[in-house]
Amino acid sequence: MTLQVYLSGEIHTDWREQIIDGAKDLDVAFHGPVTDHAASDDCGVAILGAEPNKFWHDRKGAQINAIRTRRGIEQADVVVVRFGEKYKQWNAAFDAGMAAGLGKSLIILHGPEHQHALKEVDAAALAVAERPEQVVQILRYVLTGVLP
Repeated sequence: MTLQVYLSGEIHTDWREQIIDGAKDLDVAFHGPVTDHAASDDCGVAILGAEPNKFWHDRKGAQINAIRTRRGIEQADVVVVRFGEKYKQWNAAFDAGMAAGLGKSLIILHGPEHQHALKEVDAAALAVAERPEQVVQILRYVLTGVLP
């Protein structure tokens, strides 16, 4: 059984690579959003044409990115959502809510500084981790029953 895992959220650190590398011996297929920030922001106008108004520029990109995000979350067995320290990831909170609404197994990943701000998001999750290696340990346990 291949576990389909969607990695959502913060794009400014290497947390995705840490999880993927740590789970390379597991039967897991990882998916996620486009993590090239400029490509993600500008895909709509690059494909569909320029917009003089920034609202419509962003809207075109968000809608095209949503095609990938919705499919990834809908097809996932597990959705991991990372909230980083530096930026507020409103899109990550939206992805977590979407995953919870679809009944997906949800793992939230953030540092202790966000415990209060994310208490409702954390309450919807089946696990809340602080480090990428904890996510790997959860996946390993789920697939093999082996504890760290």
